[in-house]
Parts: sequence; structure tokens; C-alpha cells
Amino acid sequence: MRPAEVYDLLNPWDASDEFYLELVMASRMVVDIGCGTGTLLHRARTGGHVGRLVGVDPDPDMLAVARATSDDVEWVRATAAEVGAVGADLVVMTGHAFQTLVTDDDIATSLQAIRRALIPGGRFAFETRNPRATPWLRWDGETLVNHPTAGVIRLTRRVREATSRVVTFDETFSGAGIPDAITVSNTLRFCSRSELTSLLGDAGFAIAEQYGDWSRSPVTASSPEIITIAIAR
Repeated sequence: MRPAEVYDLLNPWDASDEFYLELVMASRMVVDIGCGTGTLLHRARTGGHVGRLVGVDPDPDMLAVARATSDDVEWVRATAAEVGAVGADLVVMTGHAFQTLVTDDDIATSLQAIRRALIPGGRFAFETRNPRATPWLRWDGETLVNHPTAGVIRLTRRVREATSRVVTFDETFSGAGIPDAITVSNTLRFCSRSELTSLLGDAGFAIAEQYGDWSRSPVTASSPEIITIAIAR
């Protein structure tokens, strides 16, 4: 049992997916960076999208699940910084994948690649958790999911280190179907709105829309998200 095999159980389809699906269905050529198990692009294809769909992820286990689900989507093992000039009119990073870009250099290099992947006027849509809402203070805890073959899987999350910009936490997967518990360490970057504006501007983007939640409310100090749609200049 690998974490990729329980990812969709831990992250079921929700309002964030509906938000991105609407953007994907209105676009001709789409790149989903950090596509994970490929649920978004699979849903788009089965929902009638007839254009080119490309899912990009550095994790081979995630891509294995994606490929087993859809063979009419292009699945590419790569990082955001490795995306080529593919002529996309939409690039998305869902599931807070943008936050795995930890340093300014990581973000700058990735944004430059995303800009090259887009046609002029193309859109880059992504979300980050709002650092002013300090969500990591509520992350410690356990989640139980029932896997169809492995039985009950327990996910235990513990924050190891946190600042206003970077949070490191461990996720441990255990259960009868996992003889040896698996612990995965994660480090996420939290960007303020002003940082996002600067980083995007330096990479050739202009912010067109920004929301604080999936119902498109304005961003406030207590908003859970900073959802951004930026235009490639």
C-alpha cells in the first residue's frame, strides 16, 4: 500500500475541483501541474472536453494511478520547472501544489516555465492557503479512511516546525494493510498576497482575479485561501 493509493479517499471531489473544472472545460489546451492521481483531467475528459489535456507530476506512484484511470490524457513525469513551451491557454496547480515550491528561486523558476508554457493571454490558476489564517495551528490530528482492499487506513499528521512563511509536517500512514507504517515529510511555503503579486509580476503575469474561498468571496485576513487567476502578458 502506497500513499498514492489512498490519495483520492483522503481528498474527495469538492468545491475546489468544481472551480477548476469550470476553467478547464472552457479552455482548449490545459496543463495540470501537480496533477496527482489525475482526477480533474479525467473528469474533464469524461465530461466532454475534446482538446488536449496534459497532466504533470514528479511522483511516479501518482502517475501510475492516473494512467490506470485515463489513457486519453497525456501524463508526464516532471516538475513545474520542467514544463515546456506547449502552447497552453490554461495552466492549473490545484490541491495547494503551488505551496510545494518553497524558496523564491523555486517559485521564480517554476513561474518562468509556466509562462513559457502559455500562449500570450493564457491563464494560470492556482491557490495557496492564506498565511494570515494560520491553518497549520489546526493540522495535528488523525483521519481514518476505509480502503476497499486494505481496510481502515489511519493518517496521522504532526507539525514539526512552523514559521509565518514555511511549515514542515509529517504524515504517517498506518493500518492492517500497511505492515510497516509509512511516514512522509512535507514542507510548504505560505505566500502573502503582496509576495504573490511581486513573484507573478516578475515572471510576466498580471493578476486578473483573486478570491478568498471557492464561492469567489473577496480575500480577507480570515479567508482560508488565496485563489489566483493570472494572465500571461
